[in-house]
Amino acid sequence: MTPETKLALMGLTLPEVPKPVGTYLPYKLSGDTLYLAGQGPMRADGSFATGKVGRDVAVDEAYEHAKLVGLGLLAAAKAAAGELSRIEVIKVLGMVNAVPEFTEQPKVINGCSDLFVAVLGERGRHARSAVGMGSLPLAITVEIEAVMRIHG
Repeated sequence: MTPETKLALMGLTLPEVPKPVGTYLPYKLSGDTLYLAGQGPMRADGSFATGKVGRDVAVDEAYEHAKLVGLGLLAAAKAAAGELSRIEVIKVLGMVNAVPEFTEQPKVINGCSDLFVAVLGERGRHARSAVGMGSLPLAITVEIEAVMRIHG
């Protein structure tokens, strides 16, 4: 079963590749290594999920925001590779806009990681860092970047 079929069975669709909000590219390919720029949780209407996790946003809601980011990252990966079956996730950096005492960043970023494994299987498993931030651009709840490999 293709990753695209798995997405459809999960009731998920890939969004358009988000337009950069600055002077950078949504992704950069170097050999077979794909570097994906950090993305935030963009809803279907183009708005972003915002707020401080641990104060305005609960962990389970932030998990869903990270899943949204994962869909955006998969969309960029598909744009670069042509099809998701060629993608292997290598490294993920997840940043959570949280209050200083918040310590559940890994639970939040699991929204993205769990999506990658559900869609890509073993090729979705990756090394990862999940950290808290005092703020993120546009007051988004989560920003995630990734490094992937494109297989021939």
